[in-house]
Formats: sequence, C-alpha cells, structure tokens
Amino acid sequence: MTAKTTPADVDIQPRDLRFDLEGARQGHWLGGDPVGTAVFNALSLTFPDGERMFMDAVRHYRGQLSGKLAEDVRGFIAQEAIHSREHHALNQLIDRERYPVAEIEEHVRARTALARQRGPMAMLISTIALEHFTAMMAEAHIAHQDLFDGAAPEIERMWRWHAMEETEHKAVAFDVFMEVTKGWSPFLRYRRRVLSMAVITFVFSRNITRFAARLLEADGYAPEAALKAVKRFVWNKPGLFRRGWKTYLAWYRPGFHPWDQDTRATVAAWRAEFDAAAAQPAAA
Repeated sequence: MTAKTTPADVDIQPRDLRFDLEGARQGHWLGGDPVGTAVFNALSLTFPDGERMFMDAVRHYRGQLSGKLAEDVRGFIAQEAIHSREHHALNQLIDRERYPVAEIEEHVRARTALARQRGPMAMLISTIALEHFTAMMAEAHIAHQDLFDGAAPEIERMWRWHAMEETEHKAVAFDVFMEVTKGWSPFLRYRRRVLSMAVITFVFSRNITRFAARLLEADGYAPEAALKAVKRFVWNKPGLFRRGWKTYLAWYRPGFHPWDQDTRATVAAWRAEFDAAAAQPAAA
C-alpha cells in the first residue's frame, strides 16, 4: 500500500506579503469586541516563537528527505518564517503599557524552550500536533468567515492569508514525520502521535485561554469573569475551537493523513487572491 502524502499538485510557495497592521493600535480591532480581540492576540503572541520551533523541527531532518517532500519543506520553512515576521509585527503594536504582553511572551518562550530540550523527534511530534490545530482553526475560519466581521481590514486580510497558507502546508511536517519514522511499527507511530495530541490539546487550549483572560483583565474584567468570557468565545459562540471538531477527531483515526480532508477547492479563491498580491511587486 502506497503511503499517503501531500497531493502532487499542492505547491507550497511562500508569498512574501507585508500587511498594514496599524489597526491593532486601536485596541479592540475585532469589531470593537474585547473578548475576540484578546483571543486572537493571545494566539498571535504564540506564533513567532512557535513557528520558529516548527521550522527547526523539520529543518533537522532535511538531510533524510528528497524529491517533492524536500521541496515542500523548503516552502514550509519559508512560509512559516514570513508568518512569524508578520505576527511579530502585529504583536509589537499591542499596547504593552496596558496589556501583559511581555509576561505572555516570556511564558511562550519558556514553553518553547522546554519543547526544544526534549530533542528533535519530540519537537517534530509536537509540531505535527500543533500544525493540525492550526489547520483545524484555519478550516473553521474558511467555513465561517463571519469570525472576522468588523475587523480592521488589513488585520482580517493577514489572518485570512495565514489561514490559507496553514491549510496549504498542513501536511508537510506530518509527511516528514512519516518519512523519518518509516522504520517504526505502525502502532508505535500511532501511539506517539495520539499521546502527543492529547497533551497538546490540553496545554494549548489551556494556555490560549489563560493568555486571553490575562489580556481581558487589563481591560477591567475580574479574573473569573475574564476566564468565563474567553471560554464562551472559544467553546460556545462563535466556538473557535469547537467548530473544527470533525477535523480534530480525525487525527485519532489509524491511517490518518491531513489531506484525507481535501481542502484545495475551499481555499482556491483565497489562494488566487494572495498569489496575485505576491506577484505585484515583481510586475512593478
């Protein structure tokens, strides 16, 4: 049986776009909603360090890769580097005198350092689990575009570009994992990735909730009220984490591959939009 991989016609191309994120200076850039803004700012604060770890996780194994997978890894690293840059730019515009941005960034750095200390394979397995989470949220964004209603236009555009590229490269780290563990038994691979996802699910959802709640406290929410508001946003309405439950649960199926859910058609319009935007400087 041929191993599942990223479809041959999915070309992982970096689009070196820069976004005008000045709307973040206005505070509640998500349609004036302090809760939604806090949740997405909390996510953004995890991305620069997290995505650098993702890049290093796959980069470690480049010598074992060839053909299309090696090309996909080059594209993945380039895309993630640009994502890290743009989210860093957004994070710098959050009011650091008002919000505990430095505190959250320090926590993210500590978590990332801990993951790195566990070695290259642990980093790679964490990466494939977290990439599944980002792909799940990207699919929720694509299916429910009302999520960013009222957002500052360029910030909405940046998140949409990020969602599109996360969907595009959603299986690259997974393909690397499958290639470099091809000598493992199927059960061992399955056990390692399932256990990792269980841990990542708890830690990631807990951390995002806590980070967003800390940001809300700076807006005057009592700690308990802040936690309650964030949990309502991510699990109830609009249900950022809940909306992608089918994609999430697919991970636990033996023989799973991220492209079992073929999302090429759903991102085609966004891909065309951002391909055109990336081509403009070259044409100028």
